[in-house]
Amino acid sequence: MANKIRLEKVNYGNFDDLVDLEVNESQKNYVADNVYSLAEAYATTVSGGIAIPFGIYCDDKAVGFLMIGYCSTVDDLRLFLDEDEEESIDYYMYDSYMIWRFMIGKDYQGKGYGREAMKLALDYIRTCPCGSAKYIWLSYEPENEVAKNLYRSAGFVEVPEMPKGWDEIPAVMKM
Repeated sequence: MANKIRLEKVNYGNFDDLVDLEVNESQKNYVADNVYSLAEAYATTVSGGIAIPFGIYCDDKAVGFLMIGYCSTVDDLRLFLDEDEEESIDYYMYDSYMIWRFMIGKDYQGKGYGREAMKLALDYIRTCPCGSAKYIWLSYEPENEVAKNLYRSAGFVEVPEMPKGWDEIPAVMKM
């Protein structure tokens, strides 16, 4: 399967396929719709931040969506946070890459695509495409056991305390 799975940056030719991908009904509270994520990537970019959205492909079929963010300073991080979240900034959130969104479409789950796509995402991040960093981090809903297991198997470690005002569990790894 490793040769079949690839990441492709979102472009005019593939965004329709990515917008059409959905998760199972029971997972809709765990991840934003891809159209929202693409709008968020655009807004971040025009605001001076860095968001890189990708399609996850098996051969020529879009099977998932991934978005990576980069924050080198606390000021960069403020682009991603609401005003009331600023007091919860922690060491791993800046000088870092974050896996901002990660989803596999409902018709493609349970086939190993998520595990392979996560490996490709981490390999890409480790090339430091936007600049150097110390950490890679992400967050997920506490009841999302599938995400928790995937992220743990990739090497992410949960942060001991949830940041104030957050309802997601952050997990981090060193670069």
